[in-house]
Amino acid sequence: MEDQIGALGLVLNALVLFNTQFMDAAVNQLRADGFDVRDEDLARLSPFVRHHINMLGRYSFQLPELSGELRPLRDKDATDDE
Repeated sequence: MEDQIGALGLVLNALVLFNTQFMDAAVNQLRADGFDVRDEDLARLSPFVRHHINMLGRYSFQLPELSGELRPLRDKDATDDE
């Protein structure tokens, strides 16, 4: 049981670190783009957001409706923008 608690603490610490770095990069980008990011707003942010992490080990995939045909091949002379 203690091993599980220790592993969960490690995962939680890694999650908080990732979120903190990502949020810092996002705030820096917003400020670089000229947005007014107030320090009092930043004080209300929390890096303990975990909705984007699936800790249950269950995954759901939504497959699009497929026609059963192959997609057209790319033209070798086409640019990447097309």
